[in-house]
Amino acid sequence: MLTKFASISFAALVGLSLTVSSASADHARGQKLYLKFMKDATGIKGDAFAAQHTMAEWKNLCSNEGAGFIDEYSKKYPGAADFLKGPQFKKFQPDICDFVIHYAKDSGNVPSC
Repeated sequence: MLTKFASISFAALVGLSLTVSSASADHARGQKLYLKFMKDATGIKGDAFAAQHTMAEWKNLCSNEGAGFIDEYSKKYPGAADFLKGPQFKKFQPDICDFVIHYAKDSGNVPSC
């Protein structure tokens, strides 16, 4: 009985850890994605782009699957609108948002792009 409980507990712990790790965003990956998909369209280096807002402002823009981010930056940079409104941004949005939040103007972090 105890071994069965231990096995079930271990399996649940492993399953939970896999779920948590796959759901987390990566600011380093977001930085690479910004450079690949958005830098040319915006004409802004990553540090200057992320410094446009505070961490709280970025979190607000990134909420609701990035609806505010898409709206603001599609208007501000029409060259990026296709990417922002397309399936790639939807896929990469958590990482890009993690990047801009991590390097926001009040974060104290400075990206190397």
